Amino acid sequence: MAKAAQASISASDKAAALALTPVSRETEARLDRYVDLLVEWQAKTNLISPSTLPQLWTRHIADSLQLLDLAPSAKHWLDFGSGGGFPGVVLACALADREGASVQLVERNAKKAAFLREALRITGAAGSVILADIGDYVDSLSAPIDCVTARAVAPLHMLLNFTEPLMKRGARALFLKGQDVESELTEATKYWNIKHLLHESRTGGNGWIVEIVAANRR
Repeated sequence: MAKAAQASISASDKAAALALTPVSRETEARLDRYVDLLVEWQAKTNLISPSTLPQLWTRHIADSLQLLDLAPSAKHWLDFGSGGGFPGVVLACALADREGASVQLVERNAKKAAFLREALRITGAAGSVILADIGDYVDSLSAPIDCVTARAVAPLHMLLNFTEPLMKRGARALFLKGQDVESELTEATKYWNIKHLLHESRTGGNGWIVEIVAANRR
């Protein structure tokens, strides 16, 4: 099954992804190792939707890499609900050569956390995995965070519950969202006064990045 899945990874899709979000040869090599591992584990653990495997590079990797250009000076990243590693592991691979940079991956599912640890190990990426609920970990976190990320984890108004205390200490938030972003923003404004920027995803598919500049409870 893993070989069949590997065969479905498209070279043209990879080329398209790296044209959208160029990386160094060293980062590309790390990402290749990550993709191989993900395909191997996908055969026994559902890390991503199987239907997205042929577009893994554009749908998942480039989608994650584009966040770096929105926070080019950020070194300390925190990824909520990392799951299969998007965007957390991808960011960690790209930041591996930046001195002092690291990504904390918070994941409450033990199997997925085990995958994330193995992904960081074989890629030599700059990160650590925390097996915990997001809220519990944020409450205990004292280290500085420059940027918080999340993808397909929770509605925006719930993400802000976790992010607000970190933003008060200077963190920015970049949340990858789909075509329902406007309805999520509308719902969030029932509970929050939000200052935000909306960035259209480079990878298309009606994707958006919500950059939260400030958020205060109503």
